[in-house]
Amino acid sequence: MRITRGLFLAAALAQAKHVVENWDITYVTTNRGLSQPAKRSIGVNGQFPLPIVEAEIGDTLVLNIHNSLDTPTSLHTHGIAQRGTNYYDGAPFVNECGIAPGSNFTYEIPLMQSGSYWIHGHTSLQNYDGLRTPFVIRDPNDPYVADKEYLFAVEDWWPNTFEEIFPLLTSSDPNVDVFANPPGALINGFSGNLTEPIAFEPGKTYRIRLISMMSLPLWEFAIDNHQLQVIEVDGVLTKPKTVDVVRLAPAQRVSVLVTAKPNTNMNYQYHITMFGDFLPAIAGVFPSVFNGTVVYNDQAPLYVADTIPSGFLDEMSMESLNYKPAFVPDHSIYLNATSGFTQDGSNFESFNLVTYEDPLVPAIFSALTTGDMALNPITYGPRTNSHVLKYGEIVEMLLWSATDLPHPLHLHGHTFQLIERGFTNDTTGELRNIVPLTDFSPLMRDTVFVPQGEYAVVRFKADNPGIWNMHCHFDWHMGLGLNMLFIEAPEQMRQVIRVPQSVIDQCVAQGIPTSGNAAGNNAYNYDAAPDLSYLLLDNPLSA
Repeated sequence: MRITRGLFLAAALAQAKHVVENWDITYVTTNRGLSQPAKRSIGVNGQFPLPIVEAEIGDTLVLNIHNSLDTPTSLHTHGIAQRGTNYYDGAPFVNECGIAPGSNFTYEIPLMQSGSYWIHGHTSLQNYDGLRTPFVIRDPNDPYVADKEYLFAVEDWWPNTFEEIFPLLTSSDPNVDVFANPPGALINGFSGNLTEPIAFEPGKTYRIRLISMMSLPLWEFAIDNHQLQVIEVDGVLTKPKTVDVVRLAPAQRVSVLVTAKPNTNMNYQYHITMFGDFLPAIAGVFPSVFNGTVVYNDQAPLYVADTIPSGFLDEMSMESLNYKPAFVPDHSIYLNATSGFTQDGSNFESFNLVTYEDPLVPAIFSALTTGDMALNPITYGPRTNSHVLKYGEIVEMLLWSATDLPHPLHLHGHTFQLIERGFTNDTTGELRNIVPLTDFSPLMRDTVFVPQGEYAVVRFKADNPGIWNMHCHFDWHMGLGLNMLFIEAPEQMRQVIRVPQSVIDQCVAQGIPTSGNAAGNNAYNYDAAPDLSYLLLDNPLSA
């Protein structure tokens, strides 16, 4: 048995390859074929849509980047654990300095996991302006076998850039309407009104990968008179779960298996619906429904359903395929995702009324250069809302959303177990929904949607030394400061993290220091670090 396994591993390594992408990140003025004004967007090699990236487990992804923008850029491979390569996670002033304008940089990322992911900009909300594409990693030994795959990557496209919308988001003027110029929807890079047909053959099984590259709305996927069998959530295989519809929040991914009908008597429709009960009702936008055809026979009639199913995925009843019972937490962290105001009435988002701002020194360098001070959260600056974690401990997060805004919350470097959901106004605890704590393998994912007025409890193991963001994946909320850092196992970081010279060179080129605390000092002196009093819950201008 040992010999067989050894041969198998050797064969797998022999087949591993470098998947090389050469990207020139450029400005592109376009409306993406939608009925809206063109804007200055961020594309690759002068065009849209960006190339889809595909690889196999064991490969190495090589992203050769040239930055043709007039501002720094960076790329985050969303959902990839980056074990030992924290410096390639793509978050500027967290684990790198970004790629300077006019310069070249290479990300070289070992791919030790399979599933459905995406790659997007993580500097100055460049994701919002178009820098995003699907990323699929296949496993030749995947236990779920399909005859063919289809991919649906859905994104919202706004007629304004993030730079243009940001002053409206923070404005204290109650008459400002941030939805005055609403978005259109793109499916696989093109207008949702141009949906492509997909072909089914009787009796065959199809894997459909659903990737949400949205910046704000939710969306749903359904096929008339067909059941969807969920087998993967955020890159983690699950036990099969049969549903009629899948709902995704920004940054979430789901794979489903669909078994075709036994005959070709009818064709059917698939439906992609963009919506959000937290968004204003705008005719033709929220909601908007895009229909495509599932073709069995070009000559067959089209089955017309009376209704399109809608609803949440019942995550609490779902289990991950690899058995891991509920973790027992070593400690719990309360994170209240809430908005607040500065003294001038500007609106910002926060965890626990601390709105995020980058330190002067990227946190990875503070962790690696400050000795024992790296164990103190203040080393990373008062505005990073940092939490220092011990290696191997089980961390529980109570994610609280008591306001009228929901939040898709994403943790870099990890997947977490979904343990509990409930309502923030449930004072009796009667409505708590808790997974079984024994003989059950809670669903694991990297992005959890917390609806308005609700909470979620998740747990993860701190076994990946590095600096990891925890943030809202509504681009507006991320830009308004709903972000924080986990400083994971700084003592072990110094043993396993070796920052490449190419990363340091980018910092030097931009005049960014690579040692010291958040203010660039090697003592308990944080005077130069970004600082701000806690946000105010009430607008001081409305008094």
